[in-house]
Amino acid sequence: MALAALLLGTGLASAQQQAPRDWAAEWPGTDFEQSSVVFSEIRSGGPPKDGIPAIDAPKFERLENGMARGWASALSPIEAVVALELGGDARAYPLRILIWHEIVNDTVAGVPVAVTYCPLCNAALAFRRTLDGRVFDFGTTGKLRHSDLIMYDRQTESWWQQFTGEAIVGELTGAELELVPSRLASFGQFAKDFPNGRVLVPTDPQSREYGRNPYVRYDAAGQTPFLYGGDLPEGIDPMERVVAIETSAGMFEAWPLSRVRAEGEIRRDQLILRWQAGQASALDAPTVDAGRDIGTVSVSRVTDGGAEAVAFDTPFAFAFHAFRPDSPIHVEKQPDG
Repeated sequence: MALAALLLGTGLASAQQQAPRDWAAEWPGTDFEQSSVVFSEIRSGGPPKDGIPAIDAPKFERLENGMARGWASALSPIEAVVALELGGDARAYPLRILIWHEIVNDTVAGVPVAVTYCPLCNAALAFRRTLDGRVFDFGTTGKLRHSDLIMYDRQTESWWQQFTGEAIVGELTGAELELVPSRLASFGQFAKDFPNGRVLVPTDPQSREYGRNPYVRYDAAGQTPFLYGGDLPEGIDPMERVVAIETSAGMFEAWPLSRVRAEGEIRRDQLILRWQAGQASALDAPTVDAGRDIGTVSVSRVTDGGAEAVAFDTPFAFAFHAFRPDSPIHVEKQPDG
């Protein structure tokens, strides 16, 4: 759908609200008269605009028959990466980097993409960063909504909700980015699946404590989501990971990761969810490679030609509930499951 059509008729929530003065001073290029959310839901996460710097000129090292060289050789086989493949170009984005940068503006197989990770929601999502033929570059606002990263594009300084890929404030309010299939996987699994794939490495390895986890025990049972005041889902710990899938246009469903792990495989209509061991939680121990084993999920859809990969994410249950309040989390096994 054309960008103009996406914007036409968008409900603007800002007609009776005014942006705080400090927002206007920090964001002179943002049109605060256009928005689709209530400004009181937006909170400062601490860092200022670009205080968590996006990576704009990503640097990669190529695997050689599944073996890493250089900086990537320090990666543990069980530590988490965002795995993405387009047009035969496979890339791994280690969480030990994304925890500190949250956004990578990249081009994969000629496709401009934004690879994003919000550690507070455990939302790892990749988007096409092209709308109506125009390429956008993204940075971090330093602000959160429902504990989730709010991004901004540098072309219009509109604000975008990372969890949904939707512009929520500014000129592009109502526009949505197209999701690119990606998944959290272990580095060892990525190297096995793509033995000649490429691995993101730091531009300056000394600029951050890459490998350290600044969110120790954040995903432990009983923990409270950071700067979150919304409703919590029923029947599940808010920090439980769920496998979130758009099962049909505009319709979302989720399955607890613990349930997929216990059953090994879940089938729902043409969907197949599978779990295998060997991926460490990046948000558990003091280092990203020492966390407890949460495993790796894959989701596919049965087709006439076999099976195809399905875009999905594994956010925390509270975040899925916050952004998809009318969408089910299948804690119990369904009769047809």
